[in-house]
This record gives sequence, structure tokens and C-alpha cells, in this order.
Amino acid sequence: MNFNELGVDYLLVNTTNQFLLEYAPIEENSCHNLTGFTGDTGDALYCANEKIYLFVDGRYHTQADLEVDKDKVSVVKLKLGEKQDEAICERILPNSTLGIVFSKVSQKRYEYFKTLLKVLNVKIKLLDIDIFEKPYKKTSANAEIISPNYTGKTFTDTVKKLEKPVLFTNSEEISYICNLRDFSKNYAVKIDGKLLITENDTILFTDSNISHEENLDFKVNKLEEFNNIIKNITSPILVDKATITAKDYSLIKKPIYKESPIKLFKSVKTKQELEHMKYCFEMTDKALTSTRNYIYENENLSEYDIEKELESNFKKYDAKSLSFKSIVARNQNSAQAHYMNSSKKEILKDGDLILIDCGAYYEGGLATDITRVFVKGEPLPIQKKVYTTVLKMFLFAFNHKVKEGTTTGFEIDNDTRGFLEEHKIDNFVFSHGLGHGIGVCVHEAPPNLSKNDIAKTPIKNNMCFTIEPGLYNDKAFGVRLENTCYLENGVIKSFSNMCYEKKLIDFSMLTDIEKSQLNNFKVL
Repeated sequence: MNFNELGVDYLLVNTTNQFLLEYAPIEENSCHNLTGFTGDTGDALYCANEKIYLFVDGRYHTQADLEVDKDKVSVVKLKLGEKQDEAICERILPNSTLGIVFSKVSQKRYEYFKTLLKVLNVKIKLLDIDIFEKPYKKTSANAEIISPNYTGKTFTDTVKKLEKPVLFTNSEEISYICNLRDFSKNYAVKIDGKLLITENDTILFTDSNISHEENLDFKVNKLEEFNNIIKNITSPILVDKATITAKDYSLIKKPIYKESPIKLFKSVKTKQELEHMKYCFEMTDKALTSTRNYIYENENLSEYDIEKELESNFKKYDAKSLSFKSIVARNQNSAQAHYMNSSKKEILKDGDLILIDCGAYYEGGLATDITRVFVKGEPLPIQKKVYTTVLKMFLFAFNHKVKEGTTTGFEIDNDTRGFLEEHKIDNFVFSHGLGHGIGVCVHEAPPNLSKNDIAKTPIKNNMCFTIEPGLYNDKAFGVRLENTCYLENGVIKSFSNMCYEKKLIDFSMLTDIEKSQLNNFKVL
């Protein structure tokens, strides 16, 4: 690559696409095209001396090591709480120029880079073309209108609460506001586009095909029309710098920054959403229980066989699509928190652990997410010790005293890590956040349970979030146990009733209180 032609010394290469999606299609993942890394998050810094740095958090440390050519790519393994963009800037020399594709970073992130690099006298050059994005044939998106019976609110109900004019560019927020979902493919049901709401008009700019479009309470324009319309509006427009791209922000004549209220609206579920999620997890439990039976009743099963059976069971129990690519990981593979390559060669034998992390979408368009670990035959003592320790971590977090509107996910995560310090196991680490919000997207924030700043948002009643402690040794195995939960009158409750594995529990490690707490869950 000729850096001189671009006029830069460094180039930021992103995993995300023009909609700033966490789970962008791999074809739009330029970081993958440059490095070979298939993870969903983590960016690369490409230097004029041909050196490439790949920045990944704890979920992807092992995966990145396995996927990249280490002669070309240096994997920077971020520690818990370490900020990626600060780590990127530490590797940029003073008095140089960084190139950023401004359609693939948020305005907030762009401004943060400017602040960090100003002290180094580093210039930022905004690039309109991503030279690492490969052309591919896009499949058509087909959106459906979700009934208020599932959402508990109409488009008009939501719009009434908003200051105007306002522009939304986050796909999950647009899907939430418009009560639209796309079930035509797996791993996401959001509608990509831009939503402009004024006092007198609402326009959704999208290339999705919407069934029964005549029943909508807003106009639908092609996405290509957005630029010309938005740049000719002279009145101020409210935007959230955290979700709008630097490119879209530059088109607005009078942008006014205001954090999107939709983040909080969609994080606090309606009565109808909660009731629907209870049904969704009942179906998810059935799909995973059937898969558990399949594992225990059959021999010589591969990871691939189990994944296909799991997908079949989701369809059997009314799932419309999967909420993310299922993780089916045997033994050492289970130590990769986001292992995605279920193999035909990985055959489950006696004494082997198998971790399954899975979820689906149902009629109401909200995601489910659950993780369980099973063992073929009889477990080893170390497997029982790790499983039981992770179970103790879950029970500790699940029974955390929550003061509604005051207690944060940051506190719960921190306290759970303190609990782990008293029960830690040599060579096994807890390398990711304790949990995340869930809704239209399988990862939603707020709420969040981690060391990140977003986790400092107080947890409110009817917020939904996962609790998913884990312990991992990349030379042995990993155990993660995940329930999706919600807060009701200050008490954490679980949507899922999926069993825990009695033969993997060392009951001598449990206190009487923990045994009593475990009685609230099935143990088989």
C-alpha cells in the first residue's frame, strides 16, 4: 500500500461498517481483510513501515493469536478496563498523520482521537474511501412490522417523547422506534438506515423491503437520498455523537449534541416485552435441553454435529432466526470466549467438556442468550472445581443486593471479581465483563456489567441483562455459565430455567446458603 498517495503515516482499519454495527457482515470487516482476524470487535493500526497492530480485548486474545500471521501482525492484548483508542495512540509517533475512514467511526470517537493526538501534534486526515473493504453482492433485507402486543408501544407512542428535529442513525434504535425487524437472515434483526423526525414529518431512509408499508406512520425513502436531503436542512438537528458517523455529522449544517434517549427507553422493557421474553426463554430452554439430550444419548458427535442439531432444535421450538452464531466448543476450544468455528474434526469423547453459547429471535424480535457447559461421561476433578467455582460466581452476582436506580453493573462486576479472588484457581482467568444488556440486539447498553464506563449507569427495574462469569485456561478448557436476567422490584430474576449439571458440581465447595440458592434452579 502506498501511504504517500494517501498522505498519511498510519491508517486506522475498522471491524465495523458504515452503520457502526458491532456485528458487521464479515464482507464489510476491513480489519479482517487486512489481518485475517474474524472477531466482531477490535481494530487494526497499519503503519507506513508495514507494521500492523491488532487490538483485541480478553474475549479474543487466543482467537487472534490463532488467526493472524504473527510475522505480519502484532496482537495487542488489551487488559480489562484498558481503552483501545488510548493503546492505539500510544503507538503513533509525534508530528505524523493518522488516516481515518470517517464513515466508519463515530463523531464522538473521532473527537476523542483528536484530543488524544493533539498533545503529540498528530494530524488526522479523514478518508472517504476504505481501501480494504472488498466489493460483494448484498442480499436484500426484508422488514416486518412488530405488533404492539409484543412491544407494548406504538411508533407514535415513542415519537411523542422525543425532542425534534432529531436524527437517529443507530440500526437497533431505528428498529426499536419503528417496530421493524428483519428475520430474513441469522444473527441480527435490526433495520439499517437513517431516521429523521421533525415536528411535521418523519422519514426512514433505508434499502430494506418493508412488508405492508402502507400501514406505517412515516415515509420511507431510499438510503441514497439521505445525503442530499440532510445537507439542505438549515434548522438545528439533534444527534448523538456516540452513534452518528463522523461523515454523517459533517453533512449537518447545525448539529446539536444530545445523548439519545432511546438508549434508556429500549433498555427498560415494557410489561409486554418482559412477558414475551419469558416465552422466548422457555423456548430457548427447550431447544438447549433437547440438544443436551442429543449429546448424552449419542456417540462420536462433532462440534459441527451439535451445532446443526442445536439450530434444528431452535427452529423446532418456534425461533425465527438465531441471535448470533452459536458457540459449540470442545475442551481447549471452550477457552476461547468467542470461538466460532465448530469443527467436524473435534469429536466429543468420554471426559470431554462441551460449552454451548446460543440464542435466537422469536416473533417479537428480541434476542435470547444463554451459555451452559456439559460433560461426556464422568468429569475430572479440575473440571468439577472450575465449573463449581463459576457457578458460585454466578450465584454471588445473581443474589447481589440491588438498590434500584443506584446500584450499577460496574459495582456488581467489581464485587464478583473480589469474590473470585477468594476462590481463584491457578492458571484460570476471568477475562471479560460479567454481563451485558439484551434486547433488539444481543449486546445492548445500558445496562452493562463490566469495568467499562457504560457499566456505571444505574440499573433500573425491568432492565434485562446477562450474568455470565467464566474461567478460562487456553491450554486446557473454559467454563462459562450465563443466564439472561431482569430486575423486578430491586430483585434480580432469571428468564431461563435451564438446568445445571449435577455431575459437574462439587457440592462440598458450596456453602449452605449457596445450596439453598441453587434450589431455585434445576440441577440434573
